[in-house]
This record gives sequence, C-alpha cells and structure tokens, in this order.
Amino acid sequence: MALAFDEFGRPFIILKEQEQKSRLRGLDAQKSNISAGKAVARILRTSLGPKGMDKMLQSPDGDVTITNDGATILEQMDVDNQIAKLMVELSRSQDYEIGDGTTGVVVMAGALLEKAERLLERGIHPIRIAEGYETASRISVEHLDRVANKFEFGESNLEPLIQTCMTTLSSKIVNRCKRSLAEIAVKAVLAVADLERKDVNLDLIKVEGKVGGKLEDTELIYGIVVDKDMSHPQMPKQIEDANIAILTCPFEPPKPKTKHKVDIDTVEKFQTLRVQEQKYFDEMVQKCKDVGATLVICQWGFDDEANHLLMHRNLPAVRWVGGVELELIAIATGGRIVPRFQELTTEKLGKAGIVREKSFGTTKDRMLYIEHCANSRAVTIFIRGGNKMIIEETKRSLHDALCVARNLIRNNSIVYGGGSAEISCSIAVDAAADRYPGVEQYAIRAFGDALEAIPMALAENSGLQPIETLSAVKSQQIKDNNPHFGIDCNDVGTNDMREQNVFETLIGKQQQILLATQVVKMILKIDDVISPSDY
Repeated sequence: MALAFDEFGRPFIILKEQEQKSRLRGLDAQKSNISAGKAVARILRTSLGPKGMDKMLQSPDGDVTITNDGATILEQMDVDNQIAKLMVELSRSQDYEIGDGTTGVVVMAGALLEKAERLLERGIHPIRIAEGYETASRISVEHLDRVANKFEFGESNLEPLIQTCMTTLSSKIVNRCKRSLAEIAVKAVLAVADLERKDVNLDLIKVEGKVGGKLEDTELIYGIVVDKDMSHPQMPKQIEDANIAILTCPFEPPKPKTKHKVDIDTVEKFQTLRVQEQKYFDEMVQKCKDVGATLVICQWGFDDEANHLLMHRNLPAVRWVGGVELELIAIATGGRIVPRFQELTTEKLGKAGIVREKSFGTTKDRMLYIEHCANSRAVTIFIRGGNKMIIEETKRSLHDALCVARNLIRNNSIVYGGGSAEISCSIAVDAAADRYPGVEQYAIRAFGDALEAIPMALAENSGLQPIETLSAVKSQQIKDNNPHFGIDCNDVGTNDMREQNVFETLIGKQQQILLATQVVKMILKIDDVISPSDY
C-alpha cells in the first residue's frame, strides 16, 4: 500500500492498522470475486433439471437436510465470502418473488461471470461489459414476451395449470407422484384465490406433515387439520354441524392479578373454596352451552377438574391450540376469536359441517379434522411420507408448485421449458448484437453464450453429450424458426417441449434473467476489496 508524505517528507497514515488488512485491487479483485461467484454456481449446477442430483446438508446441531431446491441449499450452506453471500441473496430474492427457478438463476449468474472473466482478460473495461449485459438482458426479456403463449384456464379447465405445476415438481424428489401433487396444489390455490382481483393469499394454505403412510396418501382437506386431540378420551370423536367457540382466555377460575395468599385453617373453609371454584367452572361451561356451542377450542390449557366437568356436561373441548392455527380456524369457520368469557355470543361461534378425530397407524397419534366449513377459503394440504426428510422436501416442493400456480393466476403467460426459452433468447441476442458497434458487442455476444449454460447443464445432468445435444437443438430451432425445441431430458424421443408439456411461467423466466444480470453488474463494478486479515 503506497505511503503518503506531507511537505516535510514525513509519512502519514491514511488507513488505520493497514498492516492488519488485506487488500485486493483492480483485476485481481474482480477475478477473486468472479471465482467466488462461480464456485457457488458450480455447486448448484448439478442439481438443475428433472435429472438433477440432491444435496445433503448437515447443520451445526446435527440436523440433516436433503434437498434440491436452490434457495434451501444456499440458505443452509454457511457461506463466508461476501460475493458468495450475494449469490445466496440472489436465489433468496427469486424465491420470495417467484418461488421457483432458484437454481437456474444462480447457474445463469455463474455463467455470466465466467464469460465476463474472459472479456476482462482481453482488456475490456468492466463498465462496458456491464452495459453490454444490460442491453442484452433487455433484448432477451422483450424476446421472451414475443415467444410467450397465453394460457386460458377456468374453473372447469384446470389442465394448463396442472401441467405447469408438474414441470416444477418433475425436478424434485417427489416426481413419481407429480400428477397428484400438482392437482392438489392447483385445487388448493384455486380454493383460496380471488380470481377477479387475480390475487392469491398463500397464508390461507396450511401445509401439515405427518411421518408414516406413503406419498400417495397426501390429501387436500377443505378445512383445517390441527395436530391435537380431544382433551378427554371419552369425548365424542365426531361432531356433525358443530358450533365452535374459539377462546383465547384460560378455562379456569380467574386469578387476582395482585399477589395474594389465602389462609385456610378449617376443613369448612376449604370446602367453601372448592365449591366456589366449581361454581365458577359450572358457570363457564353453562355459558358456552347457553350460546349453543357444541365444541370449545381453547388456546390455553385447563386442569383435570375442568376436563372432567366438560366431559360430564357433554361439551367436547380441545386445548393448547396455537395462535396461528386459531386464526386459520376462525377464518375457515367464520367464527370470531373470543378473548373474554363475558363476550361470548351466538354470532361469534364458527360453524363446521363435521369435526372428526382421526388416528394414524398403530401409534397413538391423533389429529383433528375440521371440514365442510362455512367459509372454505382456508385449506390444508396434509402430507404423508416415509421419513421426516421426505416430508420436509415435499413441503418445499409443494411451496414451489403453489407459487407457480399463483404466478399463473396473476399473469397467465408461459414459455416452454427444457432450456428452449434460453436457446431461443441466445439466438435472438446473437442476431441483435450486429446492430451495436463498439466494445459492447463483445459483451452482448458473451451474454448470448452464457444463456446456453442452462440447457448445457440440463443435458449434462441428464447424461447426454452436452455440446452435441445443445448444437443439435440450436440448429433445429434456427432451421424451423421454432422456439419450442429444448433438451429432451427424460428421453421421450422428441425435442418439442410443446408435445412434452414442459412449461414455465413467463414472469419467472424474465425475473431470472433480470436478477442474474443485476447481480453480475454489481460484482463487476467492484474493483477494490479491503478486508480484515484472518488472524
């Protein structure tokens, strides 16, 4: 680091403790940043597409996650490098905005960085590369708009939505029953969707899992499933046309807020106290009966005495139900959450067609199903699977499928998958590059080459000859002027993605290109890295 001298020739310090900091400048800084970005992309590259591999990650406390969802892999990896953290952020923002395509966006950013490195070695200024990339990404997004197809679907015609969700699920562990899971996802989204406003609130879809059974037993319940059972074993297991009181107040005698102590010196006083407490309970239970409640769902617990009383008064009850579940039950049954006993009225009760307790396997695991509700806008997807990891991975896969169905309801344009959209964009970018004189032309062509990284990775992961397959598909696209040819990953025998029914949402693809370009521009503009050294 250069020393600065004042007019008397005395050196003075610009950076504090500079001998303890390491500094990279210029091309070295850019190269080290690019190699960090490429390293992250290389990890995810093998898990792209229907034949992609899964990653197994172990957290510091020993929890094991098996997944092939890009966002999850990067979240769980403990990344230290700042540029690698940018890549993690990149896949996270794709996950938040679109929900699908988290692996592809990182692979694409990695390819863009790789091409940029070659241009930097030739002496092209990073800003010119960034500008060229920006222009090329604009060309790609416009081209995608042109090749996109509109999908018309309605309440009766769900096939287009199901096909698109199946494309998403085909790259996950659960691909053997992707048809049934895609149908479940689409029905769940349509149950809570507001089609006039084109809006879907995914919070109303609750995803529950229970170990045991097989993946095919996964079901969609138009109502709520609560992982609780009736508080007393002798209470009825099935209640039809239930009126549900939803309480957040404790079911026990009121306790004074101040510190107090009761002196009991005779048996009579104790008896009086007990009778008084019982009277309180009686009044509470009676109050619930008077307003017509046939089931009480309580956020807090109640002791055995209360339980016994409820049982005798034929008022089934469920205790210790969490806050989020209470809200969902209230939304589904059209009831109101009651914070104080005095406020309990008939109008505040929720209504459900049937409330039943279901037990699983030989274990004593029971769950409560609240179905045929007054307002069926809250639904539950109930997943079964052989072990905890499968269930967690199915939850993540279904989240992707739900997001895709939501995106299609918001914007029903689709492009064809299997790398066909990327190859088509790459051809369009190459054709447009001739119109730009100057150094940007190199960057635009490099962008076109980088787009081919995704079909290339798809071919590689499917065990095909990558370069041979890619060039065959590309020449076919140019010859027939048809943007629907992609990589035949599943060896069906045709490259036409329209016949294979492989679709992706248009907004998802455009977002991938825009986000990857933004991050790469940001990385290219860094030319000086000052970091504390490692001792």
